[in-house]
Amino acid sequence: MSIATDSTGRQPNVWLAAALAILPVVAASLIGSAVTVPQIPGWYAGLAKPPFNPPNWLFAPVWTTLFALMALAAFRIWRLPTGTAGRAQTLLVYHVQLALNMLWSCVFFGLNSPAGGLAVIALLLAAMIWTMRRFATLGDRLSVALFVPYLAWVSFASLLNASIWWLNR
Repeated sequence: MSIATDSTGRQPNVWLAAALAILPVVAASLIGSAVTVPQIPGWYAGLAKPPFNPPNWLFAPVWTTLFALMALAAFRIWRLPTGTAGRAQTLLVYHVQLALNMLWSCVFFGLNSPAGGLAVIALLLAAMIWTMRRFATLGDRLSVALFVPYLAWVSFASLLNASIWWLNR
């Protein structure tokens, strides 16, 4: 993907694009953390977990990295000219998956519901794949690649979520 210009031949504002890419990711991260962190020492600690459950300290650096990659992918799409065919739809799909990411924390941790979390994470995986397809439609292979680690981690998290549900039903 080349550096884009708008209909007047100017690039979209880099600072506005950065803010529009970063702020929703930070909001989703903060809301998810606010719901999750209080549940770790109590409810989550009391659950039976599979032997492949990562240590709690690993989640924060992994999610920080994944959220940064998501923001970079979104930034690249925001920098496309406003009139780019499919840009607005792609940003909508991207934000739907981001909302589902946040919703998973609210359901799994906030509602203490591994079964509900499993339903949400299935929708999240579908929305992530849809987002990646939209990125590819816009010709942004780098944004697709930036989502691959996220897809891998959420796929693993799906297995973990399903295992926790199974062990605690």
